Amino acid sequence: MTIDGQAAPTAATFDVLNPATSEVYAQAPECSKEQLDAAMESAAKAYRDWKSDESFRRDALRQAAGVLMNASAELAPILTSEQGKPIPEATIEFFAAGMWLQYYADLEVPREVIQDDDAAFVEVVRKPLGVVAAITPWNFPVVLASWKIAPALMAGNTMVLKPSPFTPLSTLKVGELLRDVLPPGVFNVVSGGDELGAWMSSHPVPRKISFTGSVATGKKVAASAAPDLKRVTLELGGNDPAILLDDIDPADVADKVYRQAFANNGQVCSAIKRVYVPEAKYDEVVDALASHAKAAKVGNGMDADTQLGPINNRPQFERVSELVADAIKGGARAVTGGKAMDSPGYFFEPTILADITDGTRIVDEEQFGPALPVIPYRDLDDAVERANATHFGLSGSVWSGDPERAAEVAERLECGTAWVNTHLALAPHQPFGGAKWSGIGVENGPWGLYGFTELQVLHRSKQ
Repeated sequence: MTIDGQAAPTAATFDVLNPATSEVYAQAPECSKEQLDAAMESAAKAYRDWKSDESFRRDALRQAAGVLMNASAELAPILTSEQGKPIPEATIEFFAAGMWLQYYADLEVPREVIQDDDAAFVEVVRKPLGVVAAITPWNFPVVLASWKIAPALMAGNTMVLKPSPFTPLSTLKVGELLRDVLPPGVFNVVSGGDELGAWMSSHPVPRKISFTGSVATGKKVAASAAPDLKRVTLELGGNDPAILLDDIDPADVADKVYRQAFANNGQVCSAIKRVYVPEAKYDEVVDALASHAKAAKVGNGMDADTQLGPINNRPQFERVSELVADAIKGGARAVTGGKAMDSPGYFFEPTILADITDGTRIVDEEQFGPALPVIPYRDLDDAVERANATHFGLSGSVWSGDPERAAEVAERLECGTAWVNTHLALAPHQPFGGAKWSGIGVENGPWGLYGFTELQVLHRSKQ
């Protein structure tokens, strides 16, 4: 681990499995309560100086960005071995993390003058919070960590970060690489299981908890943070609908929808999770989606020709298997796929489910894996209502040959991001967050940085 800028070995360790083999790949350090206290104390001490020199923070973040970008090819095999994604995607993830750091290093947040007259000069300024506790997920452990690290540190906060116990190694390596870039205590990385996350959420030092993960765990984080009135940002699950309008080209749209539903083997919070298709285009779209799923090369992420890797962990593998089996038992048709692959790893056939509708668990819940339900509709208003009839509200998309018409429909979606003729179009400058149970607060852009600050009114009387 990394505590106070130094390597921090532990007395206990835990297994990290390679999802392509389901065998132990490595041992990761198990943080003790005393070591967590040391990390928090180190971050609190470092905050005193870190918050005071904005120019130094910018230079440090730029240097950190370069370190991650330059090391992306070297670090990618670590991420692939613990997460499962193909090597090219793992390489891009480290590079993208560097992009996020670079973006925030260059982001200007001006002071806002709200009054300047004979009576007073009044500014609104943004002040850092203090120590931030960050807890990150297993699907994109490095880049989603950067969504927290970059704005939090740029705002003047310090951080203690805990990666998922399924994918701790790549984040621990980031902590190691940045020891010589960031002052001691500014960025600490600890690892462990759910108990460690609970300790962090209730620890008296952090003033902010930034969490990305499941709705169930997000609710626990919020409840744990509430007694101390800690600020929280929660980026939780999604059940993103894609609504296809009646003027689409089935082959063209199916190609794009497939890629943005099965990205990272479907393990993306804002991936397409269900597709609503007009009855007149239904068979063509289903067949086109199935052809892409059948052609996909599934295998070990280390293999050069792999397009889709394994599901990351056994609990998620079992959940996807259960949801698909439930749908088929209820009358859905697996046009392709529909079952686990004969392999020692957590591999599941890319699955397209047809003849299915709302009320089926895999439509109503978040599957987070390589299985996509395709639902027919007759009336567009009904399709929009069904798309919105969920506790989730992360993102969604509308597809049409007429972008203006699609935009009008997209505005009716109850979600944080509504895309037109695309999906998963994410960028450092674009805010990302969810409605309903999909989260509280946003990440990215200046709005993401604002979430790591408190407002202060600076009022200077002229009388």
